[in-house]
Amino acid sequence: MTKQYSQAPLPFMGQKRFWNNQFKQVIRDSFSDCHTFVDLFGGSGLLSHFTHTVRPDARVVYNDYDGYVERIRHIDETNTILCRLRDVLADYPKGKRIEGSKRAEVVEVLRQAEQTYETVDYISLSNSLLFACRYCTSFDEMKDDTMYNRIRSENFNADGYLEGLTVAHQDYRSLFNQYKGVDGVCFLVDPPYLSTQSKTYTGCWKLHDYLDVLEVLRGTNYVYFTSNKSDLIELCEWIGSSVSPDANPLCGASMVRRHSQLNYAAQYTDIMMYHHSDREERRMAA
Repeated sequence: MTKQYSQAPLPFMGQKRFWNNQFKQVIRDSFSDCHTFVDLFGGSGLLSHFTHTVRPDARVVYNDYDGYVERIRHIDETNTILCRLRDVLADYPKGKRIEGSKRAEVVEVLRQAEQTYETVDYISLSNSLLFACRYCTSFDEMKDDTMYNRIRSENFNADGYLEGLTVAHQDYRSLFNQYKGVDGVCFLVDPPYLSTQSKTYTGCWKLHDYLDVLEVLRGTNYVYFTSNKSDLIELCEWIGSSVSPDANPLCGASMVRRHSQLNYAAQYTDIMMYHHSDREERRMAA
């Protein structure tokens, strides 16, 4: 039996670990007749993993849009670096800012790792060395940032995490076009959130990119994630009222909201919307 994870095995900004129960219930109850789930913006793969755990009979396509599989491939090197950092900070107060000679030792461990390994997973290391929800993606960024002793006590483990998934590495548009119009397909759509930090995501996202994503929602089965910071829902409602209700790509979707607290200073409302177009068409025809 596949091991069930409640969160992604490696840190990832925006992973949907707090949606575990609600998302699984939606997949189980609202899309029971779908046999293929396509995770267009796979991120950490957590939505794909959740889907596979409740629908092991279905095909789940995880689009590794942000190189998460590559990070898992180097998990042993990441754990080796963490072990060295634990040794350096063994007697250093937990949660305290790392300063002086200890900071120099930490930087030296990172410098040696940079010279030794093909790639260094600074996103995962950020989770142990930087303030909560802050991430660096390179040695130069990390060595100049303020560090804290937040070293995790256990090594990372991703055993069985991707088991049962079909892994793709494509632009989300090409993957969508591959499955568009195919019966029994549900799209999982979790793009980087508008108006939130997105430096750890692939590419440079602008407003038109977020609007382009809404096109994959028209006439499809989907579960879509956004937040109150984006104002995209209000924009879609305005389009529906100004043009026509059918012009709103979110027309007819069900909505679930939850409060998310990143740290003491950052909070927002996370939103999940879902829609089964086939059932809507059958309802309208009845």
